[in-house]
Amino acid sequence: MVEHTYRVMVRGRFTDLDDAGRARLLAEVDRHGVLTNGFSEQGALSYDRSLDFFSFRVQLRAEVEPTDRTVCDRALALASRAIDQLGVDFRDMRASATDMDLIKIRRPR
Repeated sequence: MVEHTYRVMVRGRFTDLDDAGRARLLAEVDRHGVLTNGFSEQGALSYDRSLDFFSFRVQLRAEVEPTDRTVCDRALALASRAIDQLGVDFRDMRASATDMDLIKIRRPR
C-alpha cells in the first residue's frame, strides 16, 4: 500500500491538577511553548502558564486509508504517554489529521 505523511494535532485539557502537578508543569513551561514546538516525528507537547489547555503535534507516516482514524489513534496514544510522563491527568482529548501529500502548493507565476 501507499504511505503518506500526516500531521496530527491533538488537543486536550489538563484536569484535577494538584500543587505538585502544577509545579511540575510550570517548571517545564518554557520548553513547551506553542511557538517553539512544531510538528516532529517524536511529537511535541505545548501549553502555557494558564495550565488549562494543551496541544500535541506529531508527524506520522501511515498507509492511506479511507479515514484518518488510525493516525489519529496513534497520535492520541503518543499524546497520552507524553502527558502521563509529566504525572498529571487530562480530559477531552481529540485529534485531527492533515494528509500532507494531498496538500497542493501554489507556486508564484
